[in-house]
Amino acid sequence: MAFLGTAARRGMACRKPLSPLCRATTRCYSSQSTHTTEKSDGISGPTKPLPKFADVVVIGGGSLGCQTLYHLCKLGMTNVVLLERDRLTTGTTWHTAGLLWQLRPSDTELELLAHTRNVISSELEEETGLETGWIQNGGLFIASNKQRLDEYKRLMSLGKAYGIESYVLSPAETKDLYPLMNVKDLYGTLYVPKDGTMDPAGTCTILSRAATARGATVIENCPVTGIQVKVDDLGVKRVKEVQTAYGTIQTPCVVNCAGVWATKLGKMAGVSVPLITMHHAYIVTERTKGIQNMPNVRDHDASVYLRLQGDTLSVGGYEHNPIFWDDVSDKFAFSLFDLDWDVFMQHIDGAVNRVPALEQTGIKSTVCGPESFTADHKPLMGEAPEVRGFFLGCGFNSAGMMLGGGCGKELAHWIIHGRPEKDMYGYDIRRFHHSLTNNNRWIRERSHESYTKNYSVVFPFDETFGQPQHEERPLPPGSVLQEQGCVFQERHGWERPGWFNRDGHAPVLDYDYYGAYDVPKNTDYKYREILGKEYTFDFPPHHDVICDECLTCRNAVAVFDMSYFGKFYLTGPDAKKAADWLFTADVNKAPGEDPCDVCLGGVESDLTVSRLEPSPAHLPLTPESNGEAYYLAIGGGVAQHNWSHIQAVLQDQGFRCTLIDHTEDMGMISSIQGHKSRVLKQTTVHSCTHTLSNFSSVRAMRLSFVGEMGWELHIPKESCQPVYHAVMAAGAKYDICNAGYRALEAQKAEGLKVPMFGLETIFRNSVPVGLMRSEFGFAIDKTVGYGYICNPDGGVVSPDFVRSGEFALERMGVTYKATAHLKSPFDPEDKRVKGIYG
Repeated sequence: MAFLGTAARRGMACRKPLSPLCRATTRCYSSQSTHTTEKSDGISGPTKPLPKFADVVVIGGGSLGCQTLYHLCKLGMTNVVLLERDRLTTGTTWHTAGLLWQLRPSDTELELLAHTRNVISSELEEETGLETGWIQNGGLFIASNKQRLDEYKRLMSLGKAYGIESYVLSPAETKDLYPLMNVKDLYGTLYVPKDGTMDPAGTCTILSRAATARGATVIENCPVTGIQVKVDDLGVKRVKEVQTAYGTIQTPCVVNCAGVWATKLGKMAGVSVPLITMHHAYIVTERTKGIQNMPNVRDHDASVYLRLQGDTLSVGGYEHNPIFWDDVSDKFAFSLFDLDWDVFMQHIDGAVNRVPALEQTGIKSTVCGPESFTADHKPLMGEAPEVRGFFLGCGFNSAGMMLGGGCGKELAHWIIHGRPEKDMYGYDIRRFHHSLTNNNRWIRERSHESYTKNYSVVFPFDETFGQPQHEERPLPPGSVLQEQGCVFQERHGWERPGWFNRDGHAPVLDYDYYGAYDVPKNTDYKYREILGKEYTFDFPPHHDVICDECLTCRNAVAVFDMSYFGKFYLTGPDAKKAADWLFTADVNKAPGEDPCDVCLGGVESDLTVSRLEPSPAHLPLTPESNGEAYYLAIGGGVAQHNWSHIQAVLQDQGFRCTLIDHTEDMGMISSIQGHKSRVLKQTTVHSCTHTLSNFSSVRAMRLSFVGEMGWELHIPKESCQPVYHAVMAAGAKYDICNAGYRALEAQKAEGLKVPMFGLETIFRNSVPVGLMRSEFGFAIDKTVGYGYICNPDGGVVSPDFVRSGEFALERMGVTYKATAHLKSPFDPEDKRVKGIYG
């Protein structure tokens, strides 16, 4: 019997080594390690006859498949089918740890987790009379440094808005709660008494029974062999039927809940599913005296978790060198890989440090199975942009059990009503530009980085270390903005200016996998050093730099490169009908008038729309149009999402018009904002007429994102550099400066001189009523936040309700008095944006 301490290390020397990591393609590292398959019970053929038709076919019988099926039935659908290639939970769900933590640094995720907990701890048992195996033993987060404890205090404050009970404990209090724990190196802990543990197999079995009781059909041992897609009269691809070796099911809707097999299933329908499969492991100890009834533990700084399992512990974590599984086998059922101790040993060290009794505790078993991971460590959900009726519910980054209930409910609502109830943008497959969803290098690098940083402190301004795949620089790489010290941000594969470093050029180097897989780690890496200074919950060292960018914009003029914006044209005979249907504002102004800021239905998006004159094509600035045509400018982070939404509306309503994407053909290099923008724009226009052979190559639009008078210059890509130089030359006498998105965001809402970064709880008369989004208002030299609040009594939130309350904000467990404003405290009458400067 091996022990977690020295015996495990001795065992490493005498075990048969696994095949080494090998380079499959450039920067692609894979394992050829073998696995042992535990056979299913040998049943051949499906467990039930296949129906001819279903309203929805869910593929995959793991956590997400079962939860989605259950919630579809809860919402009234009965003709729904779940197909599982082997038996329920056979892929990855059966071996998952089953932990449920209520607190995460996201308000949406807190709500999703709360629903999962409710379904598993009470709803299913009340409905079926069966126990799911839920154990409420609590959760304990370990802080070995001040920054980690600050993060936990943020989580505690966030949880108060949702009524989640949690406590920050001292090392001594932690020892009282968990006597076996080493607390000598602790700053403190966060204790959440109502966290717990789920039974994956039991939960999925009861979910399937509850769904079948409501009319659903669950068919096991029935692999899907194909998905047939039809093209309708408008040229739109739609799901037609699901094919198996035992027959077909006609259906307009398929839900891909196939886990690590989701990419293969997507290819059957021509859908890209951007996830990567990796080995993910834990070990189960022998009996440990005194461990019974202890809470589950997450020691983030040691990258290890300890899950209570009766009188034993499961020990696992996230390492910097996980093993990729590229050749995903269709025959992998209730199967495990051999554990690579070279990879896993770092978790043993962390576990033994935290619970020293484990040093002499035996290892009962090892569990190493496949899990799917994504580029931003968020799931893939919603309707795929390539095929209507093909939905995704996969890529859950080893969190499919704890997010399953909430996500299953949202996915069911999405399928039935066309949209989720909650803000699920962070999970929506449409958050990724279509060119990224099949970019294997980008998916692999980002997924590795997300996996490696899974237990890292979540700082407000963290960025990735690798190159973006869309280097959207109308100014050529290595010149102009880079040379002026631009520190870029990445948003879903696109880059945009974040702020400008006074110490000069800080290029982003190729991703180095943190030195794993024999990839040399980047040294003397200035960009990494700069990002390291951002790792704080206080104001960063370059706070004054961003301040100067903001104040220059307020008092003089600044230039923002916003070229990553989406730039679309809506043309065709029904373009006006489509615009009236899509947009909340009246966009039918005379051509050339100021564009409208509008929203898509609900609050789907915020974008600007300009009406164009009928004209022959002069691309990329003017599409050919004999009738109505509109120019749409959309924030780059949501451009793919908006494109897909607009296309879906055009298809569903049968509008005879076309949406054309010229995002990569045009720049928005000169968003000129500030007090002096009007005179600078006039000077620039004069300069551009001499710089460019045809002045029609620039579209000037009167817009502002910072509450100042401003202009945008939309320019063909090849003209961006001369226009940029013309702007900077003309603005030199007005002390023009470059500015980035950090300055832009800080000026959107111009207080309290305390650093706040969002998700602070808002209290009215000592009662939590909402959450805040925060920035520092440099013009008023105070922190400014904005947020939605509710009336805890269920009444209307009126101006009088706001004025009559005493407000406070909680940051990291400390409460600060706050003043509520019904208008911005800076320029409340919006005079400056109109060019009225007194």
